[in-house]
Amino acid sequence: MKNNPQSARWRVKPSEQRYILLLGDIIMAGLALLISLYLWGAGDQWLKQFSAEFLQARVQIWFYFIPVIWILLMVELYDTRRARRQRDTLIGISIAALISAALYLVVFFITPEDLPRRGVAIFIVAVTLLTILWRLVYIRVFTAPQFMRRMLIVGAGKSGMALLDVLKGISPQPFYLVGLIDDDPNKIGLKLNDYPVLCGSSCLLQMIEDEAITDLILAITGEMNGTMFQAILDAQEHGIEITTMPVVYEDLLGRVPIFLLETDWIIRNFVDQARTSFFYEMGKRLMDLVGSLVGILVIIPFLPFVVAAIAIDSGFPVFFFQYRLGKSGKLYQIIKFRTMSQDAEKDGVVRITTENDSRITRVGWFLRKTHLDEWPQFINVLRGEMSLVGPRAERSELVHELQQKIPFYRARLLIKPGITGWAQINFGYAATVEDTAIKLEYDLYYIKHRNLITDVVILLRTFGSVVGFRGQ
Repeated sequence: MKNNPQSARWRVKPSEQRYILLLGDIIMAGLALLISLYLWGAGDQWLKQFSAEFLQARVQIWFYFIPVIWILLMVELYDTRRARRQRDTLIGISIAALISAALYLVVFFITPEDLPRRGVAIFIVAVTLLTILWRLVYIRVFTAPQFMRRMLIVGAGKSGMALLDVLKGISPQPFYLVGLIDDDPNKIGLKLNDYPVLCGSSCLLQMIEDEAITDLILAITGEMNGTMFQAILDAQEHGIEITTMPVVYEDLLGRVPIFLLETDWIIRNFVDQARTSFFYEMGKRLMDLVGSLVGILVIIPFLPFVVAAIAIDSGFPVFFFQYRLGKSGKLYQIIKFRTMSQDAEKDGVVRITTENDSRITRVGWFLRKTHLDEWPQFINVLRGEMSLVGPRAERSELVHELQQKIPFYRARLLIKPGITGWAQINFGYAATVEDTAIKLEYDLYYIKHRNLITDVVILLRTFGSVVGFRGQ
């Protein structure tokens, strides 16, 4: 079915959808704040007690910042991939509500009677219901065809097929893919993963007009012929957005397609695009220092209990020391709570930890699920050997082995390893070389796009993983 090309102005990009999500959440949190103030101030007398005097006398300034806390707890749902899925949305909002309720119970039991326990409770209920309503409206609207970008893939070869495979695993679809364009006459008329190869470059402009195309995705890995190049330039002059396949891959999955990149990609991207400023490096180091000091102070009260649990369950030693590769391949000694049996590698063979690994002890399972086993690494962060956020630190033996099998693997060593990272929050255990390659794609995406806001988001999502008991 053909659409009116003028409707393209209403087809919102994923980056623009994040701002819409945030704006909607802010409005809902603001409404919830007003509702909580009104019902708290009115009490059983309704309008009689709600007044400017009440706001001045009873409402402390910190109460107005409760919506900010709610927005921070919602951080995982600003990933448009998650935000478009109803199940993920409901789970994310429920977790935020449960964390809020837990904080509310702490306030309820440890604060004096005159603090706004009723106001906080009303806010949690109101903001949860309003946010669910808003997010369901968002899903309904932005998965509707009239609001989706309409795409054509230019190139039906290896790169184009890889993108089709990615789209096949995504639901709901992030955009409406009309089909593919390719100048190979043997491919025209074929269906690839249920998408038709429509025609060659000669009919590109007509196809754009007939199908109200908003974007072209360039998925040509080899040389582009002059006719196709000119057709793409003409399309751009008509206002069509031009995007390359690796960029779309990154936007859809939050990782880079390492097996589809040319050998000079690491130089072009990490020398030209991924350099960071002095202010970022200074801000990141300051965040590492503050975060590691806070982490050490927080773990101290729990230290006797963790030590006792490990000792009773599997004996000593309690701490685990092992050499890992840091930035630029420099060796350092990592510190963790021991979660495996003492003879985990008694034969001297280095093994990757797998899900449900039989070497993990009972207490070790709990420590991994809650990420408590990672907390001694704050000492490594304080020393400057690690960062709060970065790729997972690996042993030199594994790095040497994996770099022979996975392209760009050693690029992980361009920055400091981290206690948590983009790969850790987006992917589980890497039990195979294929899984490790996927985790590398996440790591390289982080290295390419890293900034302080991304670091804060990763830390907040890690906190959600700890509370949700989703560690591994």
